[in-house]
Amino acid sequence: MRKKFVRGMRHGVPIMLGYLSVSFGFGVLCIQQNLSILAAVGISVTNLTSAGQVAGVGVIAAGGSMLEMILCQLVINLRYSLMSLSLSQRLDPSFNLMHRLFVGYGITDEIFAVASSQDEPLTPAYMYGLIFTPFIGWTLGTLLGAVAGDIMPASVTAALSLMLYGMFIAIILPPAKKNHKLLFVILLSAALSVVTHFFLPMISSGFAIIICALISSVLAAVFFPVEEQERGEAQS
Repeated sequence: MRKKFVRGMRHGVPIMLGYLSVSFGFGVLCIQQNLSILAAVGISVTNLTSAGQVAGVGVIAAGGSMLEMILCQLVINLRYSLMSLSLSQRLDPSFNLMHRLFVGYGITDEIFAVASSQDEPLTPAYMYGLIFTPFIGWTLGTLLGAVAGDIMPASVTAALSLMLYGMFIAIILPPAKKNHKLLFVILLSAALSVVTHFFLPMISSGFAIIICALISSVLAAVFFPVEEQERGEAQS
């Protein structure tokens, strides 16, 4: 058990290093939105979702309702449920309900990718190790960013907060270059976001995210449906 836990930690080190830099930007963003250092760290401890956390802080800063927060997080983080369902087919028989609940908390895009690449069944010890190191990196990075944002000049923290948005751009650009369907969804979402911001100011940021995501997804499904052959290739 200990050997598998250490193996999981070792596999999670590259993820931890990446999370350390990205969450630093999130910590700075929290301070910019007048959240405390404790609140920033608390958000990262209880949530492992960069896009969801950024959107959630926006809802908090705008004084959004609890319903708005719930719907916003549901839309943004729904993919984690699908990832968890996929991994459930590869779990070791020793995975009971309690283990599944704890591991479900730590499923992110990167952790899912590493776990899916393993040839042998996934044990609780391995998954806990794989989640532990990225969790430390994400939380520590948030703490460092929040502390830095609390003591640095506003001009510097404003520049550092762009790190998160740079990460999001770096994630979407490579696949968008290869897939015109994905590029369509990205450009449509960006256009809808601009429209809601400038022409529909009465719509809060949380609901704007929900509306843009749903409209873009529906239109993409209508105009660019995934063929059976493409779906089979993606699953393989």
